[in-house]
Amino acid sequence: MKKMSAQERYQMLTETPVKRLILKLAVPTVISMLVTGLYNSADTFFVGRISTNATAAVGLVFSVMAIIQALGFFCGQGSAIYLSRMLGAGDEKEAGNMASTGFALSVIFGFSVAVIGNIFAPQIASLLGADEGMMADTLGYMRIILCGAPFIMSQFVINNQLRFQGSAMYAMVGLLAGAVLNVALDPILILGLKMGTVGAALATVTGQIVSFLVLLRGYSVGSVVKLRLKDVHLNAHYLKEIINGGTASLARQGLASLATIILNVEAARCGGACAIAGMSITTRVSMLIVSAVIGFGQGYQPVCSFNYGARNYDRVREGYFFCIKLGTIFLIIFSAVGYIFSTTVTGWFRDDPQVIAVGAGALRYQCLTLPLMAFSVLTNMFLQSTGKGMKASITSSARNGIFFVPAILILPRIFSLTGVMIAQPVADVFSAVLAFLLVRPEVLALGKTD
Repeated sequence: MKKMSAQERYQMLTETPVKRLILKLAVPTVISMLVTGLYNSADTFFVGRISTNATAAVGLVFSVMAIIQALGFFCGQGSAIYLSRMLGAGDEKEAGNMASTGFALSVIFGFSVAVIGNIFAPQIASLLGADEGMMADTLGYMRIILCGAPFIMSQFVINNQLRFQGSAMYAMVGLLAGAVLNVALDPILILGLKMGTVGAALATVTGQIVSFLVLLRGYSVGSVVKLRLKDVHLNAHYLKEIINGGTASLARQGLASLATIILNVEAARCGGACAIAGMSITTRVSMLIVSAVIGFGQGYQPVCSFNYGARNYDRVREGYFFCIKLGTIFLIIFSAVGYIFSTTVTGWFRDDPQVIAVGAGALRYQCLTLPLMAFSVLTNMFLQSTGKGMKASITSSARNGIFFVPAILILPRIFSLTGVMIAQPVADVFSAVLAFLLVRPEVLALGKTD
């Protein structure tokens, strides 16, 4: 892969036809997200060969992983969006300072989470909803995942910074390397060496470390700027920009963690470990489907932020509508497949009639509203990449927070386990409506500034 000069990168992002450019950048990011979704599901799949309690334990710790990912995306997207806008404006020095600062912040966060999380691991497991039957599996999986936090967060930063410079291929290679290793290690450690959830965690963290190392190597070739200690500036200016660009991701991922915790607690109350396992499977499957649209949006983000910085607003708007159209068509197709084969898909993960009943039912409800996610996700990315931090934070908070939390607290009291199943679809409908109301004036404003 040939390294592009800053001028070549500028010409590629500002002159290549928008649709062709987005598709070019989106192919590696879609592959990256699908692979990430697959290896996130791999632990659930192989642990499902052990027991329902082990499956439930992995589902419980998913909320902890969501927090780690949230902080990684906060530093990664917060720094990458500003970095991309500065490159679009021709200020490489400022872009380099932000790149190093965002990376350093993720390292600090990572070690803090690893230490504090392991100290309070039993209390966290109880808070997540682990009962006596799930506690050992939950702690075994969670402690190792927490130890990998510095590498997980840092690789998210490098990945995002590469993507926002138009080097999506390097970002994809880094993720693929770790994902392939993770999937290869899962059956060996979980089933072959009979290490259970500990083996699943070791496979995941080993894959993340390898991804980090490969991405770090790719950064030296695929990035215009360099990561240097002397360029780290943890001052108000850079922290403010990271907060502005990264809060939407933090809110989205952080609330996903909170939503998962509440979902598991309500599922346990209504149906015990089988309900937790079934809902965990539904979450993984729906995330796998949506991950392709997220990857497509990530291919659009560097085009959006770079051209917004270069004041090419017509390209920003054209790319936004193009992505929504393709994303919606994709989700309609795969939602139909998921609805029809919901029982079969759930059965792949755990051959337990009670788990399948919950998982298949929840998946069918989710598939009814999943196509709305294309509009919600891509609108959030548009607002985030154009520096509309407040609106981006609101739209990212809607699905897993503003609307989901009331839904998951109220609906199960009325409809019991069915209320647990329909809480997310109900939140999806309201989230799409809110996204439309917030983005409409921004899109109209772009048309007036051409």
